[in-house]
Amino acid sequence: MMKNRGLALKLILLILTSITIIFSIVFSYNYVVSRRIIIKNIEKNARNLALATVNRIDMELHSVEKVPKSLAIFLESFSFVGGDIHDVLSSIIENNPEIYGATIAFEPYAYNRNSLSFAPYYYKSEKEVKFKYIPYAYFNWDWYQIPKELNRPVWTEPYYDEGAGEIIMATYSVPFYKTFLGEKKFTGVVTADISLSWLQEIVAGIKIAQTGYGFLLTKNGTFVTHPDSNLIMNETIFSVAEAKGDARMRKLGREMIQGKSGFAPFKSLLTGKKCWMVYAPLSSSGWSLGVLFPQDELMADILHLNRTVFFLSLAGFIFLLIVIILIARSITRPLTALSKATEDIATGNLEIDLPSIKTRDEVGKLAESFNSMKSSLKQHIKDLTETTAAKERIESELKVAHDIQMDILHKVFPPFPDRHEFEIYATLEPAKDVGGDLYDFFFMDEDHLCFTVGDVSGKGVPAALFMAVTKTLIKTKATKGLTPEKVLERVNEDVSMDNPSVMFVTLFLGILNVRTGELKYSNGGHNPPYIVHISGDIEPLETTNGMALGVVEDLSYQSKKIVLEKGDTIFIYTDGVTEAMNKKDELFSEKRLKKDLAVLKDRPVEEIVTGIMDEVKKYSDGVPQSDDITMMILKFYGRG
Repeated sequence: MMKNRGLALKLILLILTSITIIFSIVFSYNYVVSRRIIIKNIEKNARNLALATVNRIDMELHSVEKVPKSLAIFLESFSFVGGDIHDVLSSIIENNPEIYGATIAFEPYAYNRNSLSFAPYYYKSEKEVKFKYIPYAYFNWDWYQIPKELNRPVWTEPYYDEGAGEIIMATYSVPFYKTFLGEKKFTGVVTADISLSWLQEIVAGIKIAQTGYGFLLTKNGTFVTHPDSNLIMNETIFSVAEAKGDARMRKLGREMIQGKSGFAPFKSLLTGKKCWMVYAPLSSSGWSLGVLFPQDELMADILHLNRTVFFLSLAGFIFLLIVIILIARSITRPLTALSKATEDIATGNLEIDLPSIKTRDEVGKLAESFNSMKSSLKQHIKDLTETTAAKERIESELKVAHDIQMDILHKVFPPFPDRHEFEIYATLEPAKDVGGDLYDFFFMDEDHLCFTVGDVSGKGVPAALFMAVTKTLIKTKATKGLTPEKVLERVNEDVSMDNPSVMFVTLFLGILNVRTGELKYSNGGHNPPYIVHISGDIEPLETTNGMALGVVEDLSYQSKKIVLEKGDTIFIYTDGVTEAMNKKDELFSEKRLKKDLAVLKDRPVEEIVTGIMDEVKKYSDGVPQSDDITMMILKFYGRG
């Protein structure tokens, strides 16, 4: 009876399968093509919108640039007395609504031999023009120093102008010169300030659907405008990407600060929704505009259409399913037998005999499949046993890797028993079997001790390998006579090349003259160390504002210098100390670290480090360590 009906059943199943395949192809093709067309139109409109906004901002900024440029040309050709300068600056502010403030800042004694500085500043306040002389030493500010050093006009990064404009602003600075005895000499700069709120209003005018928005980044990736005010001037796209572990966002950030344009997927920082982002550079300032287009809102129509088609198809499938169920009842008996046998197999009985089904239709093939599955399960259990053994070997090898990593670090203290000019102690505790923190110290010559502490992005084996490479490069590059910034530049050049995983390392490197106490140092994005003075005062070491190594090639670093007094102590650490968390997800913090240093400062160097480590573990109270912890302490005694 079943044999007579088998062909009909096979025919029904074949027709159902064919219909399903045909419908799936048509449905998928319609959806893919429709989606592609919509995305193409969205991209075209997005690029046009971004270009229009960029052109608008550039046009405004170019109009701002013309004012100080023209004034600088006049200053180079004519001499102005004080009254003329005041009249010109006041007129600039009154007649240029986009300019918030302006000044002409002269070199020391350049305006008046009896006056160190002269910088009258006119600015808008409550819809009227006000005046003051810039009260601070402006000669060292970026808006004055950068155009002076580069000999060309520049836009500054946004900053808070405390003492003058009293707002967050960006400044366009144009250097001007005077000819004395046939020699062209730098005389000062002419500036025009724009308010950050002005840019925010322009970008805030970009509205895409319900939740789309625009934002603006500086040349360093800092958020200038964004609907989330907490990001503005507080975060960079790279710090947000690091916090979220988003490599794609980090890559897009690099492209944006490099002046590239494009259209790419992006997750909204405001809503978390998937979006498309179009980005384009501002030709005037080198900043970059990003505009987000929410995918779900822009694709709502096509999703609604496909949802309707899906439900209509579902109704058809339900009808066909009823027909199939009526036919399938005739074959439930062998399937029931197979189901019981399957339950026995699920309990671990792989020796059970499956029912013999002689038909060659789908049920017969299913029986063969169960036999094959039973054999496969046996083989899988065997393979799983071997895999478990392999995993145990890997864990053993990771333990060996941990021991090797610890062996390349200094572990014997004091490391230089015959040197009495200083004491040094360091420790590293990785968060995983192997970690990415590093420390090292060595003599470059008889009098100069080079010491360093670093923190590689990420954890585990990749970070450990990057740490070993960085440590080796530091020791190779730190040759006699080199300054700290040159060592960092050379190491950065090597680690930035062929770095597809975009790993980076923050690094503090110091070179101490153990005879005189002179300490030269450079900081590549690392936590500022603390200096514990012999007087008992504790303060962070002034930073050199360097970027982490491995992010961008051809970076320049700066060094600074201090002279340690006998008894002064330098304490260097990684963020695993200050970012250790307790059960409430509260950070250990720099404030608590400084407080503990004040309590432990008079103890031997090793006890200071172990004391800080004990305080961190006590604070964590059993919370697993989330980051590598490294500390180094150096106490200077000098000679004689």
